[in-house]
Amino acid sequence: MPNNTNVPLLNHPVKEESAFTAGNLMESVRRIRQIPNGGVPRLCILEFDGDLTDWLVARGLAKPFQSWPCFHTTMYAIEAEGVICGIIPRTIGGPYAVLIAEQLAAAGTELIIGLTSAGRVSPELPLPCLVVATSAIRDEGTSLHYLPAGKEVACPAPVVPILERELAATDWTVRCGKVWTTDAPYRETKTQLEQWANEGVLAVEMQAASLFAFGAARGVAVAAVAMVSNAVDQDGEQFDTGSQQDGLRIVEACVRAFTVSSRISKS
Repeated sequence: MPNNTNVPLLNHPVKEESAFTAGNLMESVRRIRQIPNGGVPRLCILEFDGDLTDWLVARGLAKPFQSWPCFHTTMYAIEAEGVICGIIPRTIGGPYAVLIAEQLAAAGTELIIGLTSAGRVSPELPLPCLVVATSAIRDEGTSLHYLPAGKEVACPAPVVPILERELAATDWTVRCGKVWTTDAPYRETKTQLEQWANEGVLAVEMQAASLFAFGAARGVAVAAVAMVSNAVDQDGEQFDTGSQQDGLRIVEACVRAFTVSSRISKS
């Protein structure tokens, strides 16, 4: 039998406080780059691909958020449904998404939504569609730094059914369910795809398990919406994520879901 006692990833002291914190980093960023003090939007979206953010910026719908203290990213702000929403593009993969989510949480963001690209796992899932993740298979490394080793982690925020309802108003096909998070998209095998399909997984992506584990460990509201646009068993056109106007409608739906969930939590 293999001995895993010396594998660092499986033996991270998850209950111990971190020696290096997001707050420490952001203080340094503000000082070095002379970034003005200020809060961040209560809702922020981590946009995996970045094309939507580029389109919003090019049309003047989103503008740089000047008080965001981060070495690695630029935050843009868009007003939708009367709410200021932050968008950070190209947060690709669990480690990067959680690095930014840690800073957002430390700065006061109330809900973080990962908007990610995904591939189909369930053969019954239509293409393209949106999947609101209810849980994620932990086939990645970042979650093991936040929670003890395990197979799956649930979405830590009660916003899933609200997101499902609001996203359905965009005329996209929307499903709620389990996703498979991987660190290595070019190492997805047919054996794994069949296994996870048999266990009810809808799609494969690169962020949800990492973000959910972070949210569960830190007490931060985090959700994940996957834009499923490709499949290894698909003969037709792939990677159709709709128009940028569709993307804007998805952002607006996320804002509505945030508004409703905030109202419920305060009632």
